[in-house]
Amino acid sequence: MNEMNLCDVPLGKKAIVEKVISSGSIKRRLLDIGLTPGTVVESVFSNPGGNLTAYMIRGALIAIRDNDSKNILIREIES
Repeated sequence: MNEMNLCDVPLGKKAIVEKVISSGSIKRRLLDIGLTPGTVVESVFSNPGGNLTAYMIRGALIAIRDNDSKNILIREIES
């Protein structure tokens, strides 16, 4: 299976977080909102500019910049 980043998840699809490879305060924030290994994440909405996507994470809708979501490794959920 190819390595994928959270920003690669198509709208309406779900994935499982494998690893957060960010560092510093952004890594702490991502972990604090529940982006830990094994978490199911659904891509829900993308803004018209395309640089921000909203994800359903543990029952909360969270917007994450594409630059930050590139540092979240995921595994696709097979349909």
